[in-house]
Amino acid sequence: MAYNHGREDRKWRIWKEAEEKVLRECGVDEAVIEQIRIEDRADFNSNRRFYRWTSDFGEYLEGMADTEPQAEPNTVADLLDEIEDEKLYQALLTVDKHTLLILLLKMQGYSTREIAAMAGLTERAVYKRLERLRKKLKPIFYPFGEI
Repeated sequence: MAYNHGREDRKWRIWKEAEEKVLRECGVDEAVIEQIRIEDRADFNSNRRFYRWTSDFGEYLEGMADTEPQAEPNTVADLLDEIEDEKLYQALLTVDKHTLLILLLKMQGYSTREIAAMAGLTERAVYKRLERLRKKLKPIFYPFGEI
């Protein structure tokens, strides 16, 4: 499941308000409470960046599949025809056919081992091609770097 910043932010705010209420009841100075809040927020933002960084391209595709029910593409040409984002489409046009086939098979739910057998590659080669694809597509999904 993808990281939901809004939900996590709400949970953090509820937790923080409860903590600050207890601190005030114990007589802690407002300046100290504010400093704790700033440090906790920085920690929360650091965790948020980590979770967003670790969410990979597969989660994006799964999310898209949940929001827009479509017929599953059966060929690489069908896959390319389904793409509406122009930048993503142009980036995938520069990718070799084996990598597009691997992407298609991954979207269809095949394991890396099964894909390696079908494509006549090693499992390591399949992982490496997917890693290179993620690196190529990362600027499209995170154009301003990590958040």
